[in-house]
Amino acid sequence: MYYTLILLCMTATALPIASFARQQPADTATIYLLAGTYTDTGSEGIYVYKFDRHTGALTPVDTASGLSNPSFLVVAPDKKHVYAVGETGDAGKVYALSFDPANGKLQLLNEQPAGGDGPCHINIDSASRNVLVGNYGGGSLSVLPVKEDGSLAAPVQTIQHTGSSIVESRQKAPHVHAVIFSPDGKQLFVPDLGIDKIVVYNYNYENAFQPLTPGTPPAVGIRPGGGPRHFVFHPNGQHAYVVHEISGHITCFHYDTSRLIPFQMVASTPASYKGNKASGADIHISPDGKFLYMSNRGDLNNLAIFRIDARSGKLTPAGHQSTKGKSPRNFLIDPSGAYLLVANQDSDNIIVFKRNKSTGRLTATGQEVSIPKPVCLKMVEAE
Repeated sequence: MYYTLILLCMTATALPIASFARQQPADTATIYLLAGTYTDTGSEGIYVYKFDRHTGALTPVDTASGLSNPSFLVVAPDKKHVYAVGETGDAGKVYALSFDPANGKLQLLNEQPAGGDGPCHINIDSASRNVLVGNYGGGSLSVLPVKEDGSLAAPVQTIQHTGSSIVESRQKAPHVHAVIFSPDGKQLFVPDLGIDKIVVYNYNYENAFQPLTPGTPPAVGIRPGGGPRHFVFHPNGQHAYVVHEISGHITCFHYDTSRLIPFQMVASTPASYKGNKASGADIHISPDGKFLYMSNRGDLNNLAIFRIDARSGKLTPAGHQSTKGKSPRNFLIDPSGAYLLVANQDSDNIIVFKRNKSTGRLTATGQEVSIPKPVCLKMVEAE
């Protein structure tokens, strides 16, 4: 049987560049939704739902309990293993779990130290050789080998960032916020909120003990005080976009011969917005490459919608949509591009929107589930 898995989490797995159009799942395919959460206010761990592609309804299937703050998740290329950070203030963890697409069940395999405090983001290479973790609190990133049974070994490489930036309350020290592979999987881009840089590494999994080495150039700066957070490549592999968490902007880049070249910066807030608490969070591009979405928390609680110029990659504002909740930490677009789902962390709900593929606009379907502190949003298909 053919299965499709949706995982709530912001992260981009290294995959070869393909065409804009993704293969559409069959109407009979089963779709699962996995939600990573914070467990300090009643959540049990990672929640699994079935997703109805015709109505947008979510039906509970399973819960992986006993995990501490399994916030961000990533699914292995074999679609049979899931990895999660244990986002604790110190001595962070990484969890390895098996996933059965036949029934949606998760089972813990093992856990390992994250190599730093407050791990907040996780990724896996396309060969399933290593899991990479970004440690926000510790300002570092770690590489953990994947064993044959899908469990994890202890970190073999941990890289500590250094530096600071101009917003004293947020940027006294480095804060790694994402670990994102290039489209060909040969580079890793690491937005660091604390130092206002996207740090660049070359990646080679065949080097078992030092798969990461400094890129050329080793980093790309953004406007001071922006706070780079999440980062996404366009499906064409030629453009990339980063969220500024502190300022609420987006910086756009050309991606050329392994280099990021900035060419545009846009505000994600409405023109009438006079506040100072935009707090940018997540960013995703529609499967057809025509629209970009960014979530704002703070006093906005909305999604900014942009049309993407097919040739230049430039962004043009196309509207804003309330997320019908508080603190939209992450969101995802389903494989067909027909739905967008938002996890509102501080109102304890997941909201399902219908998406207009022509205009990019969103309409609430009325489908909603209550879940304590949902955090992670990411899409993964499993055959």
